Amino acid sequence: MATGSSDMARPSFIRQPGPALSPRVVAVEGRGRAFPMRLEAGLSLLEAVRQGFAAAGFASGTLNFGPLALSPFAYVMPALSRDGQNAAFYSETFRPSGISRLECGALTFGRRDGGPFFHCHAIWREADGKRSGGHILPDETMLAEDATASAVGIDGALFEANPDPETNFKLFGPVSSATRTTDGALAFALRLRPNQCFHAALEGFCREQGLARAVIHGGVGSLIGSAFEDGRVTEAFATEVCITRGLVEPDADGVLRARIDAALVDLTGDLAEGRLKRGANPVLMTFELILAEA
Repeated sequence: MATGSSDMARPSFIRQPGPALSPRVVAVEGRGRAFPMRLEAGLSLLEAVRQGFAAAGFASGTLNFGPLALSPFAYVMPALSRDGQNAAFYSETFRPSGISRLECGALTFGRRDGGPFFHCHAIWREADGKRSGGHILPDETMLAEDATASAVGIDGALFEANPDPETNFKLFGPVSSATRTTDGALAFALRLRPNQCFHAALEGFCREQGLARAVIHGGVGSLIGSAFEDGRVTEAFATEVCITRGLVEPDADGVLRARIDAALVDLTGDLAEGRLKRGANPVLMTFELILAEA
């Protein structure tokens, strides 16, 4: 349960079906630019996002959502593996009636099988009042109202879904793409592989790149349960997580520290939100985000 006060029941390592691959942090350097993205009602969420990035001159990037109205709407939640071919899997597809209203969410936009695609985790409230969260299905979800999201496009890097032998999923990861401009801030498209500390991976990457301060944009992935600074723990090992705010910056002693706020749903349907505890949140399957110099 997300309201627990001890993480004794939560594993710190989940064996994946394939061998651990290197590097553990996959990164491609580019230039990032933040902009407000207008999302048009009546379009699929995928098409609205594609048009928004294309209008700004980008083929890939991230979004962070505030309020968003969706109908029709389709999603899945984390679940146990059905056949042992993966460490965890997805639930059946849920299609709530009426308008579901997002409270927060993060989205990675890129390419899969030669076409546009996204990976999106969010928290929302359904028309009947039920509050839920999970993984939004791109082609089966429509925008019910116009909206605006906080976007960051990246030039010189692209998130592309490819088979991942370690997890036995097809997952987003950064690849190099044509550079069109030198405008924007130094930014890195990142993917974190499983079973590494989320905070330590980002802090180590910033030190290696000489980044004195960096901002997380987007932030979609999974953790092995969760632990928060206030003592709450998600014991169920499979979660789907969105980052709501993230910084890597020096502490009072000048040491780089990641401060990450997140929202998640676990395989039991429990929700949790808050500041993640540093050193206590290993990656389950993957985590992708843009890390931009601040």
